[in-house]
Amino acid sequence: MTARFNHIVIAAQDAHASAAYYRNLLEIVGAPSWGPFVNLIMSDGVLLQFAVPPTSFDSLHFAFMVDDEHFDRILFWLRDSREDYWGDPRRSQPHQIGVEDDGRRLYVLDPGGHLVEFLTRPYV
Repeated sequence: MTARFNHIVIAAQDAHASAAYYRNLLEIVGAPSWGPFVNLIMSDGVLLQFAVPPTSFDSLHFAFMVDDEHFDRILFWLRDSREDYWGDPRRSQPHQIGVEDDGRRLYVLDPGGHLVEFLTRPYV
């Protein structure tokens, strides 16, 4: 069997708020939740599990590949919701879109303080 990514546990100050944030931006559905986890499942079966950590945690940086139409909907939602976003991971380009490699990318901080990247073309 070839190894493939299965799930990620994402520390969240409010698991329900974080799950709702991702459900809206990624246009994905809820999955059965258990214990401390509020779960979402992506179309390829990858499970996103949100949980309030028992201790402090460092922020993560992770990225989601989306097509151009989905990127446009994310951008519309961010602007309509007056959410902050940046064109670079250092967050030095507020309310801008990064344009490289014939694609677009933007960065947001989720409700748990994690840096999330949405991009339309892979780096490699």
